[in-house]
Amino acid sequence: MPRHPVAGAPADTVRPSAAAPPEASGTPVQRLAPDAVLEAFATSSHGLTSQEADARLRTYGPNELARPRPRGLWRRFAAQFTDLFAVVLIASSALTFLAYALQDPPDPGNLQLAFAILGVVVLNAVIGFAQEYSAERTAQTLQAMVPHTSRVLRDGQRRELPSGALVPGDLVLLEAGDSVSADCRIVEAHGLSVNNAPLTGESSAVGRTPEPSAAGSVLDSRNCVFMGTMVVSGSGKAVVHATGAATEFGRIFRLTQEAPQQKTPLQREVAVMARRVAALAIAIGAGVFALRLQTGQPLVSAFVFALGVMVALVPEGLPATLSVSLAIGVRRMARRQALVKRLLAVEALGSTTVICTDKTGTLTQAEMTVTRIWGDGAWHPVSGVGYAPIGEVSDPATVRELLRCAVLCTDARLVPPTGREGWRVLGDTTEGAILVAAAKAGLDADAEKEAAPRTGEFPFDPVRKLMSTLTHRADADTLCVKGAPQELLARCTRIRLDGAERPLTEALRQGVVDANDSMAGQGLRVLGVAVRRMEEPPDDAAAAESELTFLGLLGMLDPPRPEVSDAVQACRGAGIRIVMLTGDHPLTAEAIARRVGIVTDPSPTVVTGSRLDTLDAAALDALVAAPGQLLLCRVSPEHKMRVVAALQARGEVVAVTGDGANDAPALKHADIGVAMGAGGTDVAREASEMVLLDDSFASITAAVELGRSVYRNIRKFLAYLFSHNIAELVPILAAAFAGFPLVPLTAMQILAIDLGSDVLPALALGAEPPERDTMRRPPRDRHERLFSAELVRRFLFLGTVMSIGVCTVFFWQIHASGIPYDDFTADDPAYRKAITLTQAAIVVGQFFNALAVRTDRLSVFGAGLFSNPRLIAAGCFGVGLMAAISYAPPLQEVFHTAPLSVTDWAVLTAFGVLLLAAEELRKWWVRRTPVTIERAAIDNDKEAAP
Repeated sequence: MPRHPVAGAPADTVRPSAAAPPEASGTPVQRLAPDAVLEAFATSSHGLTSQEADARLRTYGPNELARPRPRGLWRRFAAQFTDLFAVVLIASSALTFLAYALQDPPDPGNLQLAFAILGVVVLNAVIGFAQEYSAERTAQTLQAMVPHTSRVLRDGQRRELPSGALVPGDLVLLEAGDSVSADCRIVEAHGLSVNNAPLTGESSAVGRTPEPSAAGSVLDSRNCVFMGTMVVSGSGKAVVHATGAATEFGRIFRLTQEAPQQKTPLQREVAVMARRVAALAIAIGAGVFALRLQTGQPLVSAFVFALGVMVALVPEGLPATLSVSLAIGVRRMARRQALVKRLLAVEALGSTTVICTDKTGTLTQAEMTVTRIWGDGAWHPVSGVGYAPIGEVSDPATVRELLRCAVLCTDARLVPPTGREGWRVLGDTTEGAILVAAAKAGLDADAEKEAAPRTGEFPFDPVRKLMSTLTHRADADTLCVKGAPQELLARCTRIRLDGAERPLTEALRQGVVDANDSMAGQGLRVLGVAVRRMEEPPDDAAAAESELTFLGLLGMLDPPRPEVSDAVQACRGAGIRIVMLTGDHPLTAEAIARRVGIVTDPSPTVVTGSRLDTLDAAALDALVAAPGQLLLCRVSPEHKMRVVAALQARGEVVAVTGDGANDAPALKHADIGVAMGAGGTDVAREASEMVLLDDSFASITAAVELGRSVYRNIRKFLAYLFSHNIAELVPILAAAFAGFPLVPLTAMQILAIDLGSDVLPALALGAEPPERDTMRRPPRDRHERLFSAELVRRFLFLGTVMSIGVCTVFFWQIHASGIPYDDFTADDPAYRKAITLTQAAIVVGQFFNALAVRTDRLSVFGAGLFSNPRLIAAGCFGVGLMAAISYAPPLQEVFHTAPLSVTDWAVLTAFGVLLLAAEELRKWWVRRTPVTIERAAIDNDKEAAP
């Protein structure tokens, strides 16, 4: 009976069956010999038959990761109506329809109002849905992780199949440059090495071997390859032992899917604000309703009056303004190479207090570069970074033979720029770095290989940690060897110094060890190079790799991105803590962290994943809370999630950056996940709220600045919107207490103000560029309310001043008419002009109010009265709309308004100027109050700005 892994079993274990050989029963797949692997999975060196493969596909399903089905468009659109503001407005519309039905005769104005309120809700929903859908569609274009095809042997023939068709037991053919489509056990390897960075975070290529491994975990074994990783060099054959969700990649994917989606700080704040405003609107509306009933008003009339109060208190334009303001931030971030998938994530990044960053590809360029050479007993610096052969080697003649030997021991190829792609390497990145260094020393790698053709090789072996090639040059055979310095040095008997070969004494041997330790201490990856002239072909690697002549050492690293240091410094200045989470070696991680400025302390806290396993919750909390700089190395996806959760439990707003599948759970669990768009994996991009299109940490810093600016701008337009809400409410309450039978401002007029006159100025305020001191301020406290005491005091002050002017013009017009209160009707010309003056007073007041709220302490004249032309244009549009409502007969019929005189407009303008003057006086008083030296310096800097 064919034997397959049992569904649901651990991926590294082969379960026994009736046909299982005794020695393979229950044995982890990495511990089996290659022949036993073929037998255990009921396959052969010719692969599966098509019939057997089809049967297994039906049993185990396709080799795919089950992605959550996205919510349908209608469900996502319907979700826009669950916002509390929307619920309040829908309820108001329903009640208005009810009032229209109960009135006898029905009032057409109530029907118009009901449809108008419903239209507001739909408009807000359309805007919010359109913005989120647009960002989502853009993000979907980046998804391309798991390869589409794989080469396998089926029926003894080489075939190229969709990766989803792979089944356990398939024999996969691997070559340099291939992406691995499933978890496989190597059964044949020729110089095979893979890059496991998407799973482990470690960027170095790792050699693979078909020999059995005693490793306890399949991920730690050197005879397996995994879905989502890349073949760097060599070739081989492997048997698929796990597909789909049973793979290591699938395990991380499930962990990511199970992580809850975190709400952003702004989401929480808006929810709190909405509950409070809704509760206040309902409470005041109910109170006014009861008051009107006590004065003998009919039930329906009292209800409509109370409804007007509720509508006045609800900022109908806020959801649309908030969505569009965030969308402006999204577009600005896109211009800075940051794609935001969720609008609210814009502000969340601005609230960040801790950034947990990956190393490879984010802080570094993911391009290995030789930076130092030790040869002929001396150091030789190498300039230039990346794969572009631009730079030079100090004293190239001295190290040319060393580099020539290293080149002859490489399989990689350097590819010149083509189209939009720059220099790149096909094959092992370490070998690519050698080719670039040789080019900088004046060597042509292709010419050198032609002059000394390869006649044999001993591929890299993880046990020997060496690679050797036999070449023929000048009628002699030469063995070129490169590999781990310790292993290589143990096989050397001579060394090249001063252009000649000398015996390798203990003193000289110690000098090589010291040079190696010096480069390793700087976080460099070090390779040794040696040579041997061969009199006759060697029998095996052990015989060949002996009595070698040591040529020197090559020190290389993945260079930091040049812009990262300034970005890290900006984050420090902004009060943001940076924690490195990486799968790399502690020495390498610390070296990079020091180069980019993340580590400046002499003794930072460096913790490995194995130590994290020993820490309980209290100890982990103490670790992340301790002062000083923190580096976490050799960490797994579970470790990253634990650290992020521990930071969040302390009240931190955590942003996580990453590119691999191993980063995805932490990306999902963070307050905001930031994935790499160019070199990142699909699962990482799906788990994140923001994607960096250029993979640069500097783009995060720019996004933080824009996020902070968005939050400050939101507070500006909140002060602007709620101040006029007060100006709408106070006249209505004043009329109720004065016993005036009609409202000074109808619900239709309120909607015209909230949606017609106020939205564009609010958007213009939301588009204010970041202020100069944005990245010199500490992050806002996670517990700071959006409706802070400072914000409330400000809009109460502005609303009170505006309300005085609005009440004055309304009651002045009513009293000037000489008509008793009880004799006023809705069609009375004096009443129509009075409510027109009320609406116009709010609109004109808001024009000046928009100018006033642009700054918190600085005079608007110091910032530039006309420095935001969009705001001026938006204010003029609002006044023009008000003029149309006042003079256009069709709009007069809808809003029951009357034409205003030039004198009326002059009076209204005077009230607006008084409002601006009052706010300027308040700012002057605030500037006179004692402030911190830092705060005063910021203000002085802003006032000195042109």
